[in-house]
Amino acid sequence: MRFFLDTANLDELRAGASWGILDGCTTNPSLIAKEGIPIAERIRQITEIVDGDISAEVVATDCEGMLKEGRPLAAIHKNIVVKVPLTRDGIKACSIFSKEGIRVNVTLCFSAGQAILAAKAGAYFVSPFVGRVDDTGWDGIQLIRDICGIYKNYGFSTQVLSASLRTVNHVIDSAKAGAHVGTMPFKVMNSLFDHPLTDRGLEQFLKDHAKAFQPPAR
Repeated sequence: MRFFLDTANLDELRAGASWGILDGCTTNPSLIAKEGIPIAERIRQITEIVDGDISAEVVATDCEGMLKEGRPLAAIHKNIVVKVPLTRDGIKACSIFSKEGIRVNVTLCFSAGQAILAAKAGAYFVSPFVGRVDDTGWDGIQLIRDICGIYKNYGFSTQVLSASLRTVNHVIDSAKAGAHVGTMPFKVMNSLFDHPLTDRGLEQFLKDHAKAFQPPAR
């Protein structure tokens, strides 16, 4: 499973890239607004840090508006994936973009039926929201399993991008379910490193080494 950071913060992206495990980035209007930088400018800055797919979301809700916004975003860099919502206009725009050779991430997916529509429209990614599905009382990880199974049945090339990952277990379970990509906040990616036994083991190794090889104090 590829790891994406769900952020528009450059410091977080630099940290993820420095670990050598960052495969891409997803953004949305809320994350861009939080940084206070216009979308096109921030996306250009991200392309200088992230060597991988970068999702840049349109703000328009009508098909013509999405096309008008998405084409210039796609032209910024070869790694840009235009992000559209899973609405009637979004699916229509996805179909047109796909025919033009522009890769599309269809976001705000909450059902397997919606995911089928995205695949039939030629989406490069579909983004089911695990955490938000859990919030409704349904099983977000089961949704990932269902979509992966359906795509496998019919040979759809659309990749499942597991989004709204709020915990380490969300990441692990998405990988077990077969998601191609997991996109997560920086704090979740950072937490993947942590385990108390790792800390204790390292502490013991260092103590043993010091005891054996450090010269005695005078």
